[in-house]
Amino acid sequence: MSAAPPAPTTQTVPLLSARGLVKHYAIRRGVLQRAVGAVRAVDGVDLDVFPGECVALVGESGSGKTTLGRLVTRLVDPDAGALHFGGEDLLTLSGAALRRKRRDFQVVFQDPWGSLNPRLSVGEAVRESIAVHHLAPRGEQAARVGELLSSVGLAPELAARYPHELSGGQRQRVGIARALATGPRLIVADEPVSALDVSVRAQIVNVLAELQRRLGLAMLFIAHDLALVEQIADRVAVMYLGRIVELGPCADVLARPQHPYTVSLLESVPVPDPGWRPRATLTGEPPSPAAPPPGCHFHPRCPIARPRCATDEPALLPVGTGLAACHYAGERKLSHPAGVESGRAGCRGDDSRSQLDGS
Repeated sequence: MSAAPPAPTTQTVPLLSARGLVKHYAIRRGVLQRAVGAVRAVDGVDLDVFPGECVALVGESGSGKTTLGRLVTRLVDPDAGALHFGGEDLLTLSGAALRRKRRDFQVVFQDPWGSLNPRLSVGEAVRESIAVHHLAPRGEQAARVGELLSSVGLAPELAARYPHELSGGQRQRVGIARALATGPRLIVADEPVSALDVSVRAQIVNVLAELQRRLGLAMLFIAHDLALVEQIADRVAVMYLGRIVELGPCADVLARPQHPYTVSLLESVPVPDPGWRPRATLTGEPPSPAAPPPGCHFHPRCPIARPRCATDEPALLPVGTGLAACHYAGERKLSHPAGVESGRAGCRGDDSRSQLDGS
């Protein structure tokens, strides 16, 4: 479990607050499908998202990022933990009460092809949320759809088209417009550009960043591309094997990472310097989430691991301006100064908000 961090200095009330979230998926085998183990997709996560800020959730595939995003939006229910949104206990809501609350938090999904119903036109897909939540009279819904499409850089005339008539970038913009239709306070963007061409990714991230600033939205931005994280995030949370191992202001995490896993992720980012060769970063594959190693889950791949790491589980404790779950936090440094400065430049400035509220 995480230890209490330093006291908040500005905003003290998070919009979204998760404590000790756990989600395990049973492994079943045999004719009777008996449980023989469990995949620890999310294994005790504490996370706050404050009003108007963007928290980026990064890590390798299989680290639990998407599962955490689904947990905080109640698309799946946790096995344990607490979850509050705007001070209200989300885990006590069900049925009609949960459906009403969903107006306040929406998801932009990873796959712009699979997230849109091919039988619905663009206008019908965006209008659906407006109609379900009774957000506008029927006669005004078409105009509202046009406004939403314009807000994401699409011509209102595209409302008559179907998803197969649009490009991947256009489809993802439709997905963003649909998420905005209910007037949410929080957007969970689950790797919203990973399925798009490189030339389109920056455009979609810019759309999200501009909407977030203009509308004052909070955002949980799930990604594995650290270059994109630089453009949009206020804070960065790094996940490994179902747990957050580092959390802090974006500029500090990218310029002065405290956890050796974060250092390894940053070392793998290409640097525009033909004379530089990256040092060895990560070796091997991540351990199975069905059988995580004892102690620090990262120790089998860690270049600075010591005997203690194999037996003692590190807590997420204050280090510098953030938090890190490492017995030897800060010991491993980035090897390329130019890359450090590049990482510092893109973030949206320092953030003095606390990492957790210590509850």
